[in-house]
Amino acid sequence: MQAPRLSAASGLWLWQRCVLIGLVTVALAAAVWQPETALIALLAILAAPFLCVVALRAIALWNLVDPPPAAGAPRPAPIAADAVPLYTVLVPLYREAAVVPHLLGALSRLDYPVDRLEIMLIVEHVDWATQAALRNVDLPAHMRVVVVPDGTPRTKPRACQYALQLARGDYVVVYDAEDLPEPDQLRRALAALRADPTALGCLQAQLNIYNSSASWLTRQFTIEYTALFDAILPTLERLDLPVPLGGTSNHFPRAVLDAVGGWDPYNVTEDADLGIRLARAGWRVGVLASTTWEEAPPTFRVWKGQRTRWLKGWMQTYLVHMREPRRLWRELGAKRFLGFQVLMGGMILSALVHPWFYALLAFDVWQGKLLGVPDTMAGHTLLWVGIVNLIAGYVSAIALGTVAAARRGRRRLAVHALLMPIYWLAISFAAYRALWQLVSAPYYWEKTEHSARLGVVVSLEMRSQPDAGGTLDTVSGR
Repeated sequence: MQAPRLSAASGLWLWQRCVLIGLVTVALAAAVWQPETALIALLAILAAPFLCVVALRAIALWNLVDPPPAAGAPRPAPIAADAVPLYTVLVPLYREAAVVPHLLGALSRLDYPVDRLEIMLIVEHVDWATQAALRNVDLPAHMRVVVVPDGTPRTKPRACQYALQLARGDYVVVYDAEDLPEPDQLRRALAALRADPTALGCLQAQLNIYNSSASWLTRQFTIEYTALFDAILPTLERLDLPVPLGGTSNHFPRAVLDAVGGWDPYNVTEDADLGIRLARAGWRVGVLASTTWEEAPPTFRVWKGQRTRWLKGWMQTYLVHMREPRRLWRELGAKRFLGFQVLMGGMILSALVHPWFYALLAFDVWQGKLLGVPDTMAGHTLLWVGIVNLIAGYVSAIALGTVAAARRGRRRLAVHALLMPIYWLAISFAAYRALWQLVSAPYYWEKTEHSARLGVVVSLEMRSQPDAGGTLDTVSGR
């Protein structure tokens, strides 16, 4: 990490602490002595960003229904043998011994000349089980194990940053242990990156879920992921707004990755942070029309750990980049600065505020009044704006998730999208857990446990394009 001012290592700056303490003090005082005024102020503050999020979903939905002519990407043309650059694949592993055979199978299916491919299996010094699992297999010449020296923080970005020092490739991609990328993804990314070398700093492949039928949580996760990677992120790209990266399948020119300092070892969502830093440095993040299939957390215990880490990292990312707001404005420009506020600040705020709206509504219904808003024009107007925001938020999210899933051939997930309000309450629980960890354990990395994909047979033809109707739910698992 080359710029300490953009690292989460130093935590909140003094002025941020003072502002946060002041805001919390004022909010608590207002809630005690002027609760009705505090409610009106809260509704007023939330109205604009929530409406912007609804508008973003509406645009994304429109693009799904009537995609622009430039949507999608052609198959890459063959690359001359003497023009194939060295491509480095970074695969950080921690307590992943069970998935090693399936991981190596997925990596072996990558359609790229093996003599121009460098696959680095990155293992923590203390992870003896994964090291033993890798020693027990005969790795091909283009794969090697990199052991990260023991140290703190023990995070995925620290492991990637260490391995990057040893990497030789002109292009770099990060995959997770459970990933099943489309075999031609590297070729497609290379073709797109070479087509726009002066502006395109990263390509984010579209992520989707192969175990959506495992539980209610995996179905909700699938709807959420499909809407995000097939609709929201492409819309952010088309609107020229900052694109927070997903945690895997990020393809970089090595020179760009070095120029922005790589990953921040102290940020537990290093991907989102890196996407914002790329935008600040003037690079564009594109969405690659190629899918990497992943495993969704099937149980609440695993899900809450992963979601807590994600939300904690988003909080870290927002606070880090808001250390110098005027500098951020200059580097991003007005439109992208406001987009950053809506996307990252609005997402965090909505997760924290969401359950309180229900609690307040239930309390006031029990008291025989609606939200306790005073009988004034401003109060009633803001009340109805808040109600419309809530309804529009649900409707837009459900509609977007349903259409996005249907384009993936998963129409039966539509009925499960109706349960999204319950899922959002679970996200709010994780948000408060993340807020507590941000104070008590900011760099703690909650490990997402992965299961072995026993007998999963992947039909490559079914997952060639996001709109081809392909889905891994139809493949057999013995």
